[in-house]
Amino acid sequence: MPATPYPDCLIDEDGQPRLGYFDQPVADLGLDKFRYFNSMDKPAGALRRYVDFKQFQFISINTGHHIIGVAIADIRYLASGFCYVYDLASNTLVEQNWLRPARLGYQTMPSATEGQAYIGSGNNRLEFTISGGQWRLKIDTDNIQADVQLHGEEGELPLALCSPTGYQGWTYTQKHNCLSVEGRLSINNTIEDLSEALAGYDFSAGYMRRETNWCWASINNRLSCGRRFGLNLATGVNESGVSENCCWLDGQRHYLPSVQFTFKRQRGQALHLSDWQVRSNATNSEGRPIIELSFTPLNCRQERLNLWLLKSNFRQYIGHYNGVIETADGEKIIINNMLGLSEDHFARW
Repeated sequence: MPATPYPDCLIDEDGQPRLGYFDQPVADLGLDKFRYFNSMDKPAGALRRYVDFKQFQFISINTGHHIIGVAIADIRYLASGFCYVYDLASNTLVEQNWLRPARLGYQTMPSATEGQAYIGSGNNRLEFTISGGQWRLKIDTDNIQADVQLHGEEGELPLALCSPTGYQGWTYTQKHNCLSVEGRLSINNTIEDLSEALAGYDFSAGYMRRETNWCWASINNRLSCGRRFGLNLATGVNESGVSENCCWLDGQRHYLPSVQFTFKRQRGQALHLSDWQVRSNATNSEGRPIIELSFTPLNCRQERLNLWLLKSNFRQYIGHYNGVIETADGEKIIINNMLGLSEDHFARW
């Protein structure tokens, strides 16, 4: 998949976003330079420019014994955050949540290379710091205390792209999976060994659709042969000529084709843990899908918010993947009972 040299600013001299894949993260989203119009092609006012911009950051850590998920989302009217820890041995999930009104008790950053985002205060706080493109996570909750950094080997590249969204909007997405973790992590007052831990981050921002939904698959793990493997697959947001589908094998980035998610969506309050299928329409020389995965959920972090104008129906599952992925150079990656995440999310924001 061809990528263009990364620009210093996402917005070009005509006030429009540069679209496509980038070799490296884009430092400045250039929000002040974006020429934003409404559906009748009239310049949007300052309030509309402000409230229509959305962003979120997410980090997942797999220590081998626990899965940790941490997120901060800023939808302008309010901000939300969550932190959960999943214990593999006991199949239990403990979480903590934050909800803050506009501009109170939180901060976010419109840059994927420099800045700080946080929500909460004192010993009830989440914090992301990005410096020179390197991510640092601090957690202080009842169950988790952490100060860790995410690192890739020299030459490893993230996924970075911008796609048109709706009539006038755009979405910038930057993700990097299968990163090593250094620092200190304590879960329930027990220090966690991070020597084999792997993590991934997600920075997404832009003028997204007022009502949207997506499905997502993510892995930070090791293959049976010991090689580091990261995976990001999604449908629903970046689909206008580009996709955010990508895997990392020992840090080398491989772009992947679009996929379809097939599963039994949860209805009402019951929690469905039936298998998912994730397959590509694109096939290899043998006529088989390039991506052919099944996902068996074990547990789920879920949340429903119905705030009249704002709604969120969120489910992030933890479970095992099985199947095969074939890279563009013909290498077949066999995935055998590998722990990862999937997600099903509807948002009106």
